Amino acid sequence: MPHHGPQSVDRALALLDAVADADGPVSAKALARRTGCSLSTVYHLLAPLTERGHLVRTARGYALGPLIPRLHRSYLRHLEPAPGVGDVLARLRRATGAEAYYTAYRGGLITVVDTTAPVTDTENPFTPGRETRAHATAHGKALLAELPRALRRRYLTEHGMARLTAATITSAESLEAELSRVRGQGYAVSVGEADPVYTCVAVALPAERPRGDDAVHALSVSLPTREYRRRPEEVRGALARAAGLL
Repeated sequence: MPHHGPQSVDRALALLDAVADADGPVSAKALARRTGCSLSTVYHLLAPLTERGHLVRTARGYALGPLIPRLHRSYLRHLEPAPGVGDVLARLRRATGAEAYYTAYRGGLITVVDTTAPVTDTENPFTPGRETRAHATAHGKALLAELPRALRRRYLTEHGMARLTAATITSAESLEAELSRVRGQGYAVSVGEADPVYTCVAVALPAERPRGDDAVHALSVSLPTREYRRRPEEVRGALARAAGLL
């Protein structure tokens, strides 16, 4: 387990991550195995996490607690999304038949903030949370294209450009050319670059925030590539109209 701060803090966060990544409640013994901590250490750290509401103890084990939704609401408030994003995502889903996403860049991180995909859809390639494949996703390209070159280079240096499929762009020079096309055409497309069978399309949202805030937002959809190739203009048109509503 890598340590980037006080060991007890790292271990507590590792426990929280392990519970969040699990399919259901997790026992203390299972958490000890997953995090490489002793059982006594796990119990010692679970106590404050439970008391503060980050976790809750159930008959089947530990699960995320009631504080998590509040943290998410606070995150959204700080991110200052355009009003009505949830309604627009739902409308976009109905118009395209594709899952819709709201993503954001802020403070050097790209996050999938919200989606119409059900939480039970384990096949969906894009789930809420930190996005580490920005170079290979349409929403990542749309966001990176809006950043100043220095911020873009810093992001790619820190996160890399891993090859995920045969179609993934892994050259910084090739990606710059791709982002130039994105700015010129007003939308980004990723055909099988992050997932071999999915295409995603994205548009950046116009910025209406004061100078000094580096946040950039985007809307996107994802669908099987075979479906996208039957109606690319229809999907891109619906996405542009949805962005216009915001």
